[in-house]
Parts: sequence; structure tokens; C-alpha cells
Amino acid sequence: MTVKTLAARVALVFSCALMTATPAMAQFWQCAPYAREISGIDIHGNANTWWGQAAGKYERGHAPKVGAVLAFQSTRRMRVGHVAMVSQVVSNREVLLTHANWSRPGAIERNVRAIDVSAAGDWSEVKVWYGPTGGLGTSSYPTNGFIYSGHAPAVDAAPASDTRVIATAAAVPVVPVAGE
Repeated sequence: MTVKTLAARVALVFSCALMTATPAMAQFWQCAPYAREISGIDIHGNANTWWGQAAGKYERGHAPKVGAVLAFQSTRRMRVGHVAMVSQVVSNREVLLTHANWSRPGAIERNVRAIDVSAAGDWSEVKVWYGPTGGLGTSSYPTNGFIYSGHAPAVDAAPASDTRVIATAAAVPVVPVAGE
């Protein structure tokens, strides 16, 4: 092998390595690691296991509080459930959530609207703002309730310049829900 051929191969390998490198800002977030990062709730594993894992370790309940994590149940469409942190309580039936991997794979959404649509008003069923439709949509999702962290959330865990942030409160109009 000549020096010229060796140099070409090294250059090719180096350029391939550069193309596969991803900047930290473009991180692909799953909901559970992101919720853990911003809420401080130290639970690992799929989102559908958080409610059970929280028993005896964190307080749990059915009233929204800032910093609490709303634990969604598994469904046919969400096989591993979902978790999202409450960033603001608007009313006893409406909150703003900060979460990842909901409207677009790996993307972060901050302060998006979620409403309690359960008959009992216990947050056992919710509708969540969905980016592609720009609204709450027609789907509702079963939840287990809220896991309380006991301390202030770190809502700025991901930089505001993160290119994966796709929604903020400014993009979410508050529209009255029938029955409110």
C-alpha cells in the first residue's frame, strides 16, 4: 500500500467520523430520561413503570403541582407509557407540561397545554396539546396520577437554543374546554 492510498483511507475514515458526530444540542430525548433530568425524580426504566417504582419512594397523588411528573399508562399506541413534568398549574383541570418525545420523535416541548377530561375530575384521563394538529386533538390518554418530587424543578435543563425544542407556551393558545 502506498503512502498516497493510506492517506486517502485515513481521510475517508476521518470524514465519515465527522459526519456521524452529533452536536449536544441535537440530542434525541426520550420522555423518561428527560423527565428525570428536569424533575429530579430519580426513577429509571420505561415510563409505564414509574408509578409503581414511585410507591414508597415518592409521594403520589391526583392533584397537579409544579414539578410533579404526570405518569401515563400504557396503551396500544403508547406501549411504554409516557411521563411529563408539570411546569405550571393553570386550574384544577388544566396544566402546562414540559416533556419530550410527544409531538415529534426526540423533540422537547415546553409549557404545552394538558387538560383533565376524566368524569371524576381526578386526572385519570387527559388530553395533551399535539404539535402537528396545533391543538388538543380528539385522543385522550389514561394516567395513573402525579409523582411529587419534593423540590423545585430544573426546567432549564435543556438550553433554550436547543434545536429539538418544538413548542413553548407562546405557541399554545388557551381555549375554554366544554364543561369548564
